Amino acid sequence: MTVDSTAAPKPRRSAGSKAGTTGTKRTTRTTSKSADPELVQLLTPEGKRVKHAANAVYDKYVAGLTAEDFRGLYRDMVLTRRFDAEATALQRQGELGLWASLLGQEAAQIGSGRALRDDDYVFPTYREHGVAWCRGVDPTNLLGMFRGVNHGGWDPNSNNFHLYTIVIGSQTLHATGYAMGVAKDGADSAVIAYFGDGASSQGDVAESFTFSAVYNAPVVFFCQNNQWAISEPTEKQTRVPLYQRAQGYGFPGVRVDGNDVLACLAVTKWALERARSGEGPTLVEAYTYRMGAHTTSDDPTKYRADEEREAWEAKDPILRLRRFLEASNHTDEGFFAELEAESEALGRRVREAVRAMPDPDHFAIFENVYADGHTLVDEERAQFAAYQASFATESESGFAAGEGA
Repeated sequence: MTVDSTAAPKPRRSAGSKAGTTGTKRTTRTTSKSADPELVQLLTPEGKRVKHAANAVYDKYVAGLTAEDFRGLYRDMVLTRRFDAEATALQRQGELGLWASLLGQEAAQIGSGRALRDDDYVFPTYREHGVAWCRGVDPTNLLGMFRGVNHGGWDPNSNNFHLYTIVIGSQTLHATGYAMGVAKDGADSAVIAYFGDGASSQGDVAESFTFSAVYNAPVVFFCQNNQWAISEPTEKQTRVPLYQRAQGYGFPGVRVDGNDVLACLAVTKWALERARSGEGPTLVEAYTYRMGAHTTSDDPTKYRADEEREAWEAKDPILRLRRFLEASNHTDEGFFAELEAESEALGRRVREAVRAMPDPDHFAIFENVYADGHTLVDEERAQFAAYQASFATESESGFAAGEGA
């Protein structure tokens, strides 16, 4: 499988999608931000290495990268996309109940994920598959929750990567509280909380900003602005760019090209360094684009114009870095061929692992509800056990009467 083959397929136009026809109105918006002086960009869509004119401080965080480092970032993005494509296919085939794709957001996640130290702690939402990859979480463990066999599948403390959070925005409060604890413990590590543009309108996020600012918590708020909170565009949520919201809380906000893995790496390193040195929180807005659906239950063709998606496909984060690698002679065709084989092997491993996942213990839902147990939970467990046993009794009586086969 090539990199291009994992891009979002071009949807067919549905009835009512053309101007002047009836049906659901789909939105076309101006999406180019290349001329925005506030947008930190170190790698253009054409793969050209540039310096950020407004603030040269970010360049030093990627100045020492080697050819091996660049290839590593490219490999991370390609394999993350391959995993994501396989998970999407598995859901379409009935193997997963739901899947939230990261297609188009690989640079934001890999760049920020590789900026972290081992002792930093991550609070994700449910789309941070690339960050999980950077933290060493086996990608097959991400699928258990979406298959319905567990609530996460990994030990958060083993990789300093919290379980996925489904409640929109609540993990920012968890991150803030954890960061306040880190500061009180005197540690020099940092915390990062991931959320989307839709979550930025949640009250939990606003409270997190307030508490982190007042207590100078060592936390980085990393907002992946993919411009669509399901079917709601960002301009329906805010009259100013999201990163400017930080000003009202008293800490800096930065807008970075979310399809530029080098810029995301540099800005996140800078923000984490601020946090560790006691300078408090930072809001990073990674301006990117969701090239696929919000989840596999969503049809973006009903609210989003083809032209908008096609414009952003030209800014594909993986293609951008590949162009840079080829122009800089940092790799050869052998590297891409080996990565292709590794990508296919990953896809096969993920598919086999999902299908081999055992069904969960039906009684596991009663465990860990109360630390010391509870009589009501004991009663519910007994009632559920009787309910489960009734199926076996009915089956046995049916066979005895000659009714079963």
